[in-house]
Amino acid sequence: MMANHVLTQPKRRKYRQYDNKMGYLFLSPFIIGTVMLTLFPILYSFYLSFTEFNMVGTPSWIGMENYQEAFTNDPKFWDAMKVTFLYAGTGVPIRLVFALLIALVLNKVVEAAGIYRTLLYLPSIVGGSIGVAIMWRQLFGNDGAVNSILATFGLPTHAWLGDPNTAIWTLVVLYGWQFGSSMLIFLAGLRNIPTNYYEASAVDGASKLQQFFRITIPMLTPVILFNTVMQTIQGFMAFTPSFIITQGGPVNSTLLYILYMYRNAFEFFKMGYASALAWIMLVIIAIFTALIFKSSEYWVHYEDN
Repeated sequence: MMANHVLTQPKRRKYRQYDNKMGYLFLSPFIIGTVMLTLFPILYSFYLSFTEFNMVGTPSWIGMENYQEAFTNDPKFWDAMKVTFLYAGTGVPIRLVFALLIALVLNKVVEAAGIYRTLLYLPSIVGGSIGVAIMWRQLFGNDGAVNSILATFGLPTHAWLGDPNTAIWTLVVLYGWQFGSSMLIFLAGLRNIPTNYYEASAVDGASKLQQFFRITIPMLTPVILFNTVMQTIQGFMAFTPSFIITQGGPVNSTLLYILYMYRNAFEFFKMGYASALAWIMLVIIAIFTALIFKSSEYWVHYEDN
């Protein structure tokens, strides 16, 4: 028995090595794609952020000058930052509140619930597309549907996209309209809340409003945390609405940060500066994400706590 065991060890080692090679072979497309299309561009952009590079010649090392330029000598950087914070700071709460309200309604629907979920999810599927952005531009144009409806009822029309005070809000409304993904996550969270909590509170005389604030919201806080993080990141990374609908105007009132970064890279051919802007936004998103997770210690409740 011992001799047979010793003789089979090389074969087992050979088969194990063969299995490992086949495993790496099947994983190779993912590994190569991750390294070449994700890891290498990230590291290369970090290197470019310390250089002056016009996408034609050789990158020239300039140290921290790109970062200094952004913070001390670029007014448009701060304009884009303010617009982006306004966009994300108002759009994210609007989307989350609207998504939660729709999820609460759908949670009560029994018949054809799947059809309603699908219809309400559609804006999130197509909402970020160029086609929808063009449609949105037509809706809020001077001769668009919004002004036509206002004129029909004898109300004053407005140049929604041409007024710096209202242009950004048309983009915020579009962002809030794309509530489908958050709504589905909220709905899944609502379906996981045990019904016996509501039954017990009803016996104690709790009203629907009290149940909402004492049961629904606390039980839903982990889902709220997830949606808040994801939508905050998406809000800071918005690009298509500003690029297609308003081109950053009027008077830079809709110049979102990613659009400004895109212009520096592909219109002004300042790839080094654009890379620095990308890393600045990465740090900002990381800080906000960390702050949200840190604050969750005080308002997120888990069922096993």
